[in-house]
Amino acid sequence: MLTYTIRRLLLSIPTLLFISLVIFGLLQLAPGDPMAQVPLTVPPEVKEKMRQALGLGEAWYIQYWKWLVQFFWIEPQVLIDHWFGTSFSEGKQRVISWQTRSPVMDIVVQRLPQTLWVVGLAYVVGILIALPIGIYSAYRHYSIFDQTGTFITMIGFSIPPFFTGPLLIVIFSVSLGWLPSIYDTTHVVNDWASFKIQFQQMIMPVMVLALQTTAQISRYMRGAMLDNLNQDYVRTARAKGLKESVVVMVHVVRNSMIPVVTVIALGVPAIFGGAIITENVFKVNGIGQLLLTWLYANDLPGVMTLTFIFAILIVLFNLIADVLYGVLDPRIRYD
Repeated sequence: MLTYTIRRLLLSIPTLLFISLVIFGLLQLAPGDPMAQVPLTVPPEVKEKMRQALGLGEAWYIQYWKWLVQFFWIEPQVLIDHWFGTSFSEGKQRVISWQTRSPVMDIVVQRLPQTLWVVGLAYVVGILIALPIGIYSAYRHYSIFDQTGTFITMIGFSIPPFFTGPLLIVIFSVSLGWLPSIYDTTHVVNDWASFKIQFQQMIMPVMVLALQTTAQISRYMRGAMLDNLNQDYVRTARAKGLKESVVVMVHVVRNSMIPVVTVIALGVPAIFGGAIITENVFKVNGIGQLLLTWLYANDLPGVMTLTFIFAILIVLFNLIADVLYGVLDPRIRYD
């Protein structure tokens, strides 16, 4: 397993380099000009100097090489300096946002906690609800519980967040006045009263995102359970006199988790990517809203860096999912 993991990590290096090149090329071909937001009163020669300062006058391969050096060499040095108090990155040019003129990674680190609080909690809640629903729906398939669960998951699949978000705001904020419609990212939790406010403002965005997660994972879990419940090893375990709870929870659930692990692991990068629509509906100042802001502003370094971070997370959690296959199923061997 260790040899396989190391081999996959080494193979991911050229894969990520190719992905970064593709992302950079697509952003270069995208329409728009970062100087479009500059006021018309600014003289053309000043605009040209601004373009040169941003590196827009250089060839594409020079811009790409500078970004590679900044992302893979200078930014890790900044992290080391932060952890150990060294000065390796002092005086070196980092990846700078064209819009804010500040380091991109600093902005990402500032926004990440808000995204993890809302999107991460919604993902965990969705998984904790989806797995029991999928297991029991498969064990009692075609029952009232199964049919009700199927109906709810179809709603979760069919209704997009840009509909459920405003709908919840109209019901719980406008009509009933129970919950705040805007997520206050500046709120600080330091006592029980402030915790209640934080909990109240998280309920609606978490509900919207958890509904989709629950719908997706519960259907995968139900389908995997139904496939395994009819296998020969289940009949053999029952014939040996094992308790039904042991047969289902130990044997069937473990084998059924193999395909579900892929869905769960591949969904984790979406947590760090934020929920663009939901974050904008509830004004959550997170990564998703940040990406949308940078796209509108044609901020190439910001979009490039943030998108590539998503690519790294996807490659990494693909590897984690493959490793978990071997942990859950002893028949799978990679070495």
